[in-house]
Amino acid sequence: MSEMTATDNKPKELIQVKNLVKYFPVRGGLLQRVKAWVQAVDDVSFFIREGETLGLVGESGCGKTTVGRTMLRLLEPTGGSVFFDGVDVASLRGRELKALRRDMQIIFQDPYASLDPRIPIGESIAEGLKIHKIGTPKERFETVIEMLRKVGLEDYHARRYPHEFSGGQRQRIGIARALALRPRFIVADEPVSALDVSIQAQVLNILKDLQKEFGLTYLFIAHNLSVVEHISDRVAVMYLGKMVEMAPRDELFRNPLHPYTQALMSAIPIPDPTIQRERIILEGDVPSPLNPPSGCRFHPRCPVAMEHCSQEEPPFKEVLPDHWVACWRVE
Repeated sequence: MSEMTATDNKPKELIQVKNLVKYFPVRGGLLQRVKAWVQAVDDVSFFIREGETLGLVGESGCGKTTVGRTMLRLLEPTGGSVFFDGVDVASLRGRELKALRRDMQIIFQDPYASLDPRIPIGESIAEGLKIHKIGTPKERFETVIEMLRKVGLEDYHARRYPHEFSGGQRQRIGIARALALRPRFIVADEPVSALDVSIQAQVLNILKDLQKEFGLTYLFIAHNLSVVEHISDRVAVMYLGKMVEMAPRDELFRNPLHPYTQALMSAIPIPDPTIQRERIILEGDVPSPLNPPSGCRFHPRCPVAMEHCSQEEPPFKEVLPDHWVACWRVE
């Protein structure tokens, strides 16, 4: 694919993901030999500018979470590169990698599973500060209280345990823990998918306010396009381990070019019952990442597929300013 670069009047690219690959082995038999590979992420490239939010959307199992975790080295990449502020994340070891983790944090999808039920949440929030030997115990406690206040919780909550909080409160705790180290980049892995709609809005507003205050850069992973439209500056769409489209938010929602993106957009509910939208119904099931189809991975379900689509994989290229698509029908 062609090189992605920011123009002079735009912020610099804090994150550059180039040809990222992550395969998982499938083992079997008495000796547990590798029998096949799950192609969770296959040759994905994109960038995130400093201070912006890139929304990453797609169906369940398309590789969104794997992309986020591989970028942070929570999973080791099978191939490709991730650059953070010009530094190759995959090349770091030991102290250098530990130092980088201060700048790159994650908010997990399940806030309860990501919190230790045996310790008060104040200690969970301070854990990163302890690991990186930041401040005295008193200073760490002050940071914990500050972070709790930032996310709308009270000082006394620091002494409570995870089971004493609601789902929305636990997600706020997860945000506070990610913020404690004052990172520059946060992967938000479906942070509101398990919350009520009213609580979703509160958490999204907290994330936007914190982004303004601390100059944060987000990769916001979600499958709800309405949520992504609310918080994102640009949106990237994945299908079966591949990036199929990426564009500024307003441009993508106004002018989706890839047939898969068009199908996703047609499923967004419209609050006005007098407005009718033509729904694009995709036939068949999502193919298995164990044995993805040849050519364009979307072609078995694509309503406008050509013969060429099944033979050769389309390149992910810039067809309009800052609008990238992988489709043979888009010129």
